[in-house]
Amino acid sequence: MNSPANAPKSPTKPASPDWWLMIRKFFQHGTTIASFAPSSRFLARKILKGIDYESARCIVELGAGTGPITKELVSRVRPHTRLVIVERDPDFCKRLRTRFAYAPNAEIIEGDAAHIDQLLADRGITHVDHIVSGLPLPSFPAEVRDAIIASSARALGEHGTFRQLTYMPLVYWQFYRGYFEDVQFQLVPLNIPPAGVYVCLKYKLVRVAA
Repeated sequence: MNSPANAPKSPTKPASPDWWLMIRKFFQHGTTIASFAPSSRFLARKILKGIDYESARCIVELGAGTGPITKELVSRVRPHTRLVIVERDPDFCKRLRTRFAYAPNAEIIEGDAAHIDQLLADRGITHVDHIVSGLPLPSFPAEVRDAIIASSARALGEHGTFRQLTYMPLVYWQFYRGYFEDVQFQLVPLNIPPAGVYVCLKYKLVRVAA
């Protein structure tokens, strides 16, 4: 594994701008894409606030899109931390693999987040410290979002966090309380559109309808 000192300092620049790819995907796939624009650096930093990178051994990102949160993760994780990026869209995956080819401890997986526990088990990963989600979960069919959150909970350690971004601040607090005992919300007004972050702990084995 290459040391951070020998790695390039910035991601590879793609041929077309991220905003154009995001807009195209937004109009193609509608509610399965969280936003028409990439997350700002303010949102990316907020969703990662409080992570102990010294102790973290595995961090998972779901729905990475063009990689603004991935960029922050790659710049912060220690060499001993495995970074697993799960993205279902093949065009996004291609961009992520090109952009973060320099990061030896980041693996880009083209796969379904509803099976994240199995994707991790296939790679010998039995414990995850944090899951960072950019998926628009409230827009998904109930059975799909239930599967994604339950699968994530099975992968997380006892004190692991499920971190979810949102472009409708505070609207879904009760929604996530239906899945987790402890839900904290943090506003990110400088994002376009205004956004926020839910940090969730203690998954409920039996979901309480919101």
